[in-house]
Order: sequence, then structure tokens, then C-alpha cells
Amino acid sequence: MSEYKSRLESPEMDYLCEAILSLETKEECYRFFEDIFTINELKAVEQRLEVAKMLKQKQTYAEIAGKTGASTATISRVNRCLNYGSDGYNLVLERIKWE
Repeated sequence: MSEYKSRLESPEMDYLCEAILSLETKEECYRFFEDIFTINELKAVEQRLEVAKMLKQKQTYAEIAGKTGASTATISRVNRCLNYGSDGYNLVLERIKWE
């Protein structure tokens, strides 16, 4: 196990992580996320994950912007995270099934 230390780490963030890890089904995720996030916050996160998936599929910025509505700044930020970030996107994308 790595000794990764997040700059976000705090007791409150630990509590949020534990809350998310306690969810067992998609329905539970929907219910919790609808309560804790605004629709715009959820849509932004959903969009970033879709952008990450499309970047991993080697799609162009134009294709990604056209399909997701993401700005080139958002696409660039996600791409930077994929290449130089904490490997969170890569970890998730390796574990989940995507079409």
C-alpha cells in the first residue's frame, strides 16, 4: 500500500470518504448524491468523468466538447489530471466498465 498523502486530508474529508464508501448500491449513491450535491455540482462531476473517459479513448478536444458540452479549459484540466494528477481518474477508469 502506498503512503499517498492528499492535501485535502482532514477529519471532515475522512468522514465524507467513509460516507461514500458506505454506499452499497447505485440507488444509494443516487439518493445520497441528490441530498448532498446540487444538480449543477453533480452535472459538473459527471461531465468531468465523461471527459476523462473520452480522453482515455483518444478522442479529440473537439469531439469531447461536442458530445459533453465541456469547455476546452475543462477538457484541458481533466487531461492534466490524467497525466500529472493524483491518478484518481485513472484508478476509477481502470476499475469500472465503460462503453
